[in-house]
This record gives sequence, structure tokens and C-alpha cells, in this order.
Amino acid sequence: MNSSQARNALGRYGEDLAARRLTEAGMTVLARNWRCGRTGEIDIVARDGDALVICEVKTRKAGSFEHPMAAVTPAKAQRLRGLAERWVQEHGGAPPGGVRIDLIGVVLPGRGAPVVEHARGVA
Repeated sequence: MNSSQARNALGRYGEDLAARRLTEAGMTVLARNWRCGRTGEIDIVARDGDALVICEVKTRKAGSFEHPMAAVTPAKAQRLRGLAERWVQEHGGAPPGGVRIDLIGVVLPGRGAPVVEHARGVA
């Protein structure tokens, strides 16, 4: 497996854990890896009560340079807001609870259980 395949597998695993965390928190996962032309991709779209949640998932191995929760830069936040607008346009408008952007950081230790952190309303 080359490094890009390994990274993709790691990302998919992190997204699986993130989707499970959202479901356990009572949310409904509506879509995963929703692509919007060249603009990019939303990792997970979920519903939390009457709010729409756009969820960015970042997975890192423990000891890697950057903590996953540091991954949402202002530029990334802007892009996520744009993607959220596109989703809303294509799926019948904003829900009564509005749109929230969350970040789930997954850290995979050398051994033991993964650490999953969920930050709400990051952007």
C-alpha cells in the first residue's frame, strides 16, 4: 500500500469513527463524502434536531506534527461555509435550526483506543 492509499484508509477509518460518534450523540447522518464539483467535499452531513451539521473530520496518528483540532484554518472555515451553502441550495433550503459547522478530531495512538473529540460550531 502506498502512502496515499494508507492516508485514504486512515481518513476513512476516522470518518467511520466520527459517523458513529455523531449517531451516538443522537444525530442522523445524511451523507458522507458529499462532493461539490471543484469546490471540494463535505466529510459528513448530519442532522442534529432541527439543525444541519456540516462536519469536517481530521484523523492523525498520535505523535504526528499537528493536532487534528488545529486543522481548521480561516480559509478552510470559509470553504466549509461555502460548501454548506451549496448543500442547502441543493437540498431545499436551510432548516429551522440553521447550519452549524463541527469538527471531529480522531487521534490514533500506537496502542489502545482511538481518541475522538467533537467540537461544535467551529466555523
